[in-house]
Amino acid sequence: MFGNIKNASGENLDYTFHDGDTTQKIVVLGHGVTGNKDRPFLVELAKNLSKSGIPTLRFSFSGNGDSDGEFTESTISKEIGDLASVLDVLENHTVCYIGHSMGGAVGVLSASQNDRIKLLVSLAGMVDTKAFAQREFGDVTPDEGFMWDEPSCPLSQVYMDDLAKIDTVVDYASKISVPWLLVHGSEDDVVPIEDSQNIYAQANEPKELFTIEDANHVFSDDSLNPMVEKVVNWIKNQFALIS
Repeated sequence: MFGNIKNASGENLDYTFHDGDTTQKIVVLGHGVTGNKDRPFLVELAKNLSKSGIPTLRFSFSGNGDSDGEFTESTISKEIGDLASVLDVLENHTVCYIGHSMGGAVGVLSASQNDRIKLLVSLAGMVDTKAFAQREFGDVTPDEGFMWDEPSCPLSQVYMDDLAKIDTVVDYASKISVPWLLVHGSEDDVVPIEDSQNIYAQANEPKELFTIEDANHVFSDDSLNPMVEKVVNWIKNQFALIS
């Protein structure tokens, strides 16, 4: 529907579009580190949004999935540019951005400086980026080792430097003025729920923090339906308030 979407480097961004009842409002789904647009919980969320009449576009950041680019260059800073390129294509739409994990940090930084995002949803959003990098990969040698021992996900110095430079996105919360839903699982062992709690405390109204008991980082098993139901209903209600 939207043709080829390219980022500022000319790299194609792979996406899947789910149709809906409106042509003016749309949800954009962004994944986390080592992920892509086809993560099962993102696909399920997109299908349910579409079923509820809300068009949804899920895409893979450059260097991930079937998008062009190198995984070793996939940083929060570059992904902000990727998202901006998607938003350029959707300039005539009212956009809700949903970001999971590192894609959540991309959402915070983007929404704080890009007024094309009218609604924001953070799913287990990464907040303290430097702490995350050290906690998860502090014992891995950049440009030699891998993320979580996954050979397809080499750990780059560029990635580590970017997360260290950003340090935390908590101070950007006060710069976001759009309605914001944060969803986090109590048993998330990748991004602790305290990340969402801390940035929620700094966020402006209207805001909501929805905690799912016993949910992990990717909302698997019994936590999938509560996450999907909450997000779909929240977006439906918020879009209804926007003319």
